[in-house]
Amino acid sequence: MSHTPFEYRIKNGKAIVDKEEAEKIRVLFQAYLAGDALATAAKEAAIHAFHSGIRHILQTTHYIGDDYYPAIIDADTFTAAQKEITSRAKKLGRIREPKKASPVLYPTTFSLAEKTQTYTDPFQQAEYAYSLIESEESIYGITDAECHDHSGTNLSTPKPY
Repeated sequence: MSHTPFEYRIKNGKAIVDKEEAEKIRVLFQAYLAGDALATAAKEAAIHAFHSGIRHILQTTHYIGDDYYPAIIDADTFTAAQKEITSRAKKLGRIREPKKASPVLYPTTFSLAEKTQTYTDPFQQAEYAYSLIESEESIYGITDAECHDHSGTNLSTPKPY
């Protein structure tokens, strides 16, 4: 165990519920489900924690009970709180769906134009030979910059001549 959740105590190797303090957890869940903001619900429950700590308390599954921790709240209340957390986050625009990446068009068809010049310098000859390569980029009128552009432009449809 890394840390004991709020309102539990460890006694003789077992987790026990502090009855007075457990009521704070119940009040927190009830106030939050009644529509109070996190900070307001925590203040009503007399829990002194930051916003993220309060949300963490509301998302701690140990409070519904498990093999080690006895239950403080019922599963229905916990589930309702999780739905409310998600609902409020959606309303505030805090849940972002990842954007789908647009496909990148890579040239798959290549042809080589007729060789008309020969150079004695091998680097110059290689440069010349490379310049003779034609791909579907030039066939469809797509420039090299457009082909490798990752801005989301749809390049799957060839451009007209």
